[in-house]
Amino acid sequence: MTDDQRSAGAPTLEDVARAAGVSRATVSRVVNGVRNVDPVIQEAVRQAVSVTGYTPNRAARSLVTRRADAIALVVSGAGVEPEAARGDSGTGASGEEDGGSGGSGSFTAQVFADPFFGRVVTGVVDYLRPRGMHPVLMFAETSRAREEVVAYLRQGSADGALVVSTHAEDPLPALIADAGLAAVLFARPARPVPVSYVDLAHQDGARLAAEHLLGRGCRRIATISGPLDVPAGEARLTGFRDTMARHGHPYIPIAEGQFTQESGESAMERLLAEHPDLDGVFAANDLMALGACHVLREHGRSIPGDVAVVGFDDSSAALACRPPLTTVRQPVEGMAAEMTRLLLDRLARPDGPVTSVIFEPELVVRGSA
Repeated sequence: MTDDQRSAGAPTLEDVARAAGVSRATVSRVVNGVRNVDPVIQEAVRQAVSVTGYTPNRAARSLVTRRADAIALVVSGAGVEPEAARGDSGTGASGEEDGGSGGSGSFTAQVFADPFFGRVVTGVVDYLRPRGMHPVLMFAETSRAREEVVAYLRQGSADGALVVSTHAEDPLPALIADAGLAAVLFARPARPVPVSYVDLAHQDGARLAAEHLLGRGCRRIATISGPLDVPAGEARLTGFRDTMARHGHPYIPIAEGQFTQESGESAMERLLAEHPDLDGVFAANDLMALGACHVLREHGRSIPGDVAVVGFDDSSAALACRPPLTTVRQPVEGMAAEMTRLLLDRLARPDGPVTSVIFEPELVVRGSA
């Protein structure tokens, strides 16, 4: 774009159309995200937008499309008020959450301290940015906050919601469904609601962990489960126990954790006290596995020489562990991107059916097992 063009004013759709060699109507369709535009034409328009420096007039565009071009990314807390909540939290999403109770500050601190949520945000932002959209981060840890989220969506301040629940009894998905608002969930809800979701095949991931420990020759294997009132925690335990039973191990010592490093340490202490000869441990997430490894080292157990340890998630905690943690990978960024794609598809086709997308886990072998 020349200096003369810049001085004449901001670039227009006509400028983009001339640069791309297409009609103004075609440029408008691409800019507004209309489906079924030839990919070659889309790319030509995007390059022309870049060359001309064209920026859509969002205010005018929203008057025409009645869209906010914003998506609410909602982290939703327990189904009861913080002062009445128990002192832990878990999620059907990942199992990387810190426990805690208290006010919204405590809840927000938990979110920002947890590597899982950062991975979700990365996946969402990376998907939305090329489409000229952005997420609005919201927290819904109380009944009032949940009402505010629903009102925010109803008034059109955001076009839809991406919901990450941190408690099995979270009522927000049902509230959104009852209001007829567009939303997609990260993880299968504990109670059925007509809302699309993405999730992981958790039982298959636990099977990979069990088979790996058995393949190493471990025979006295225990597990640190996640909270069993959370779908992901229950599914990982079920998959692990079923696989062990199929290989002739009907009894597996279990210590329930809360998906936090501290709970992993406490659970490992209990398991060692009751089963001092154990030689393998599966922790249902990496933070608990990290805590377990700390305790094992404090008790003079080498990893993996004396005790092999396998985690779940392949989060930053897996690399922080010493030795680096063998773990079951949950592709959180890809799952978050797919969650976002499902929501945008829902906005484009409001009458389309709800759906689910289940991702496959992968074992990542490192030094701990």
